[in-house]
Amino acid sequence: MIPEESFGSDVMTTNRMHSVGLALEELLVTAEKQDCLTVGIYESAKLLNADPDSVVLCVLAADVEEEDDVALQIHFTLLQAFCCDNGITILRVSGVKRLQQLLRAEDANRNLEEHGDYHCILVTNPQADHCRLQEVGTYCQESRRMDQWIPELALQER
Repeated sequence: MIPEESFGSDVMTTNRMHSVGLALEELLVTAEKQDCLTVGIYESAKLLNADPDSVVLCVLAADVEEEDDVALQIHFTLLQAFCCDNGITILRVSGVKRLQQLLRAEDANRNLEEHGDYHCILVTNPQADHCRLQEVGTYCQESRRMDQWIPELALQER
């Protein structure tokens, strides 16, 4: 492969990830408006235990500085295993602050303590026919085909 081909591939990958990042953001905002979002590790675990069939996407969010948090990594491992066993699409993202911006913008009066944990977000309602869910799901499938067990995505702060 010549250097130009390698560069072109990197640009396509970057553009694809940016497009999927925007799709994920739109999906989360839409799901929030439709009351199809569960936010927080504890709340997500309760829902997964009670009704795993209603979950269509699990977003696990952690930034680089949180990668050494052992408790968080144990929670992620358990959530990932449960989701894999139940056929739930999983996506790991960096950009917790961007998630907070997106989801807090929907309800400016929401108490921060109510949804202070943005490390796990579940999208529910399998009947929802949202084109952005399909785009995110396709990205996750393609990533798994390229031997990336848990697909990853970096959200861009604005």
